[in-house]
Amino acid sequence: MSRSERDTAEDATARSGNGGGQADGSPAESERARRLTVWHGARRTLSGPAVQTLRERLDRLAADAPGTYDLAGWPDMYGDGVVGELERRTADALGTEAAAFFPTGTMAQQVALRCWAGRTGSTTVAGHPLSHMEVHERDAYATVSGLRMVHPTDAPRLPTAKEIYDLQEPFGTLALELPLRDAGFVLPDWEELTSTVVAARERDAVVHFDGARIWECAPHFGRSLPEIAALADSVYVSFYKSLGGIGGAALAGTEDFIEETRAWRHRYGGQIFQQWPTALTALAGLDRELPRLPEYVAHAKVVARALQEGLAGAGVPWFRVQPEEPFTHQFHLWLPYPAKVLNDAGMRQAQETGISLFRTWLDESPPGLAMTEVMVSSSALHWTADDIRTALTDFLGRVERGGRQ
Repeated sequence: MSRSERDTAEDATARSGNGGGQADGSPAESERARRLTVWHGARRTLSGPAVQTLRERLDRLAADAPGTYDLAGWPDMYGDGVVGELERRTADALGTEAAAFFPTGTMAQQVALRCWAGRTGSTTVAGHPLSHMEVHERDAYATVSGLRMVHPTDAPRLPTAKEIYDLQEPFGTLALELPLRDAGFVLPDWEELTSTVVAARERDAVVHFDGARIWECAPHFGRSLPEIAALADSVYVSFYKSLGGIGGAALAGTEDFIEETRAWRHRYGGQIFQQWPTALTALAGLDRELPRLPEYVAHAKVVARALQEGLAGAGVPWFRVQPEEPFTHQFHLWLPYPAKVLNDAGMRQAQETGISLFRTWLDESPPGLAMTEVMVSSSALHWTADDIRTALTDFLGRVERGGRQ
């Protein structure tokens, strides 16, 4: 099964944290409900956001909302009120002139690229084959917006300035995903990023940042969010991938560009009557999670190192933490076992000990390898390196026993 088939509309980490719900009777939905129930019952969780029921999500919203916005005001109507406040707060956080709220990141990305195509006169976008737009959006940029994509590189990293200069055909927009999730949430260094942006400008192209997770890039770059965003002509951000919202996205940029995106947002079906619950959770995320992201990023390095030490000490024949030292608070972990064996071991460990190390494992190529995305957030901060190594030893024992059954 390809990545696009198994993870098209939402990333698996977010799906696993948004409550249990009712199973629809299908085997896949029943299995998801079972896993959510087990993860919800764990007393300690290393990877992923807290799993909450609908009631718990509502209770959290009721607790957070009074501190984020004046609840004596009226619900939004087609983007005013609390949604407008979220747009202003987002623009302030990124240091841009304006921002526009979108119900989904996929819509926001297509609108941004569509607007730049009209302004540059080019329907060609330079992007990475592992980018979210290529892997997780069902080719929306091509089938919905009539654009085409060329690849400066297929290496598992962001393109270099030389690769931009060497691209054999003209392009109107360079799209850079920060961080590049499917390569392991990797980032260039600041000098590499700025050089790549300069190269695009010298080729008469604009620069768009797929910054769904740009919020956690500042520690690696050693720069503020406004400094990072200032490199691009437009930036897309997500309100749920790192900030814990229930959904939503935004485009940020100059006032005139954002006004144009609002028109296309309406045409693409994003002019929604009321979105106040989503906006309130996004504002809460800006207040609560954004200031904590540097702490998560720092602790991710501790977690990655402890996992590597534990796996090496256990004599696992092959493993990979990608990257070895995380750039953000997320990274990939690869192990030489089928995903089912690893998922079953994780479920047993959580049920029997109350400890949940990992979320969903996915089969990769070649057969016999599996990968999981490790996400360090508030639930992981109390884990020491010794805690991780001890729990990992127990997990690996369950993996070995399960593999022999």
